[in-house]
This record gives sequence, C-alpha cells and structure tokens, in this order.
Amino acid sequence: MNEMDQKTTTSKPLFRGINLLSAITSSALLLFASCTTNDGTAGNPLSLARDIRAQRANPSSSPPAQSESAVGGSEAFAKPAKQRPGLATTWGESVKQPLGDIRFTRATPSPAGVDAIFYNNHEGLEAMDAKDWKVDGIQQAAGGIIEWGIKGSLGMLPAYKSWTKNGYRRFVQGSHGSSYSIVIKNRCKCRVQVVVSVDGLDVLDGQAASVKKTGYVIAPESSITIKGFRTSYDAVAAFQFSSVSQSYANLRHGETRNVGVIGLAAYTEKGFDPWTWMPKEINQRETAQPFATAR
Repeated sequence: MNEMDQKTTTSKPLFRGINLLSAITSSALLLFASCTTNDGTAGNPLSLARDIRAQRANPSSSPPAQSESAVGGSEAFAKPAKQRPGLATTWGESVKQPLGDIRFTRATPSPAGVDAIFYNNHEGLEAMDAKDWKVDGIQQAAGGIIEWGIKGSLGMLPAYKSWTKNGYRRFVQGSHGSSYSIVIKNRCKCRVQVVVSVDGLDVLDGQAASVKKTGYVIAPESSITIKGFRTSYDAVAAFQFSSVSQSYANLRHGETRNVGVIGLAAYTEKGFDPWTWMPKEINQRETAQPFATAR
C-alpha cells in the first residue's frame, strides 16, 4: 500500500509575514480560510522555532522575549517550567510537507471515535507500570475505520498496552532528542478526517486542541504520515522528543499539564457509510464456500 503524506490546515495567524499570493490563488485562499480556526493567538511559528532551538542549545540562558507582533498579543515567551521527569515534544528541524486538499463535510458533529497514545522514555514507562504486554506498533481505532501508530527513524516505536486506574492505555517508548511521526491508515472505501493533537496542542495551529477543529483528510484505503507541527503551506517543524521544560507546550504556552499524550479523533464523511465494505466483509465474501460442508 502506498503511503501518502497529506497535509492539513492551520489557523490564519500562523502565516503572518508569509507571501500567500506566491503560494496559492485567491480562490484557494478563500477555501483555506473557510476551513480553519481563528483565535488570533497563534503567533509566528518560524520565529518561535528559532527561539526554541536557541534555548535548547543553551538551556542555561533565559528564553528570549517575543515582540507583540510575533506572538499575536502581549503574551511573552513562556518561562521554563519546574522540571518534570520524562519526555515531551518540542520543535525539530523544518521538514518539507506541502498542504493537501482539506475540503470535508462531516457526517455528524461528533467524531466516530477518539483514541490516545501515551509516550515516555524507558524509565518513565517502568515507573508508570506501562509494559503489561507488548503489542504491534499499528493498532485499530474508531471502530476499526482507521489504524495508527508512532514511527521513529528506524520503524515503529516499541508499543505496549497496560491496565491503569483509568482503564486500558496504549503506550510507546521514545528517546530524548529523536524525531518521530504519526502514521495513520484509512481502512475504509471512503474518505475520513482525523484531528490530531500532541501534548494537548493541535498539530495544525499549535493552540489548545479540540475535536471541533479541522484536520487531515485521508483518501480511501490510503495512509498519511504527520511529521510535525505545521509552520507554513509547504513545511512542518518535526516532532522531536525533549525534556518537559524544553517542550513546545511549555516554551510557547507555559503549560505542561498534558505533555506525554498524542490524541486522534476520526470523522466520517457526510453521505458515506464507512462500515459497509470493511476488510472483514470483503474477506468473508472472497472466502465464501461454493459447497457447504456436509454435517
């Protein structure tokens, strides 16, 4: 199966200072604007990414202050939080990833399913008793219409399931400084839309995540690989495991409550039933017996 990197949108403030007319036509701009959120606080991610990298390279220094025009208001660059153990996610290097078609009408306001993958380093997973049993890196979600997992540079990251006081949870093991991506496969014969978050932040606009926001559209029986937080129509900043104090959630928002989790909400498309021709039904027809076994 071919894997396609399909891209999503971000809020309009994310692209201040970028020459939009050189990238798309005026009609495409109107379409894009109609499919995005706009809370006016996204700021300039390109400038922010440079500051995060500079602070990561020299952690003893204070984070640089941002101008009001750079952060979409009077909010200053967040101060480092009191260090927490374990992994979080920061901005890595810029990765080329053009924006694809995001036009999509949801069948219902509520998602067909919501899923989460929790992550930490080896020590953190041991402390969380998160290794009850090892599982495949790719697992089904949202009633089986999709399957997804977390991929590192050498393949799918080690994945586990464990029973916690909050029910069964799925975990992956990462390592500090390494990049990762989110792989999502559409198992249906029709399109689906997925809204994705990292550390409680939407991967499209870097703001607080919500299932109501727009998302990636995945073609029938196709896959996408989400490589990072979107910074422009053509690129993303790679997801990179970091300390909590150097995470994007802390450096941008000063908030670390939700680090360590990757979320996904899947939507079906209006006018289509994704469960009609699922792989199980197709396999059952292909293996139908022309002569029933005598009893």
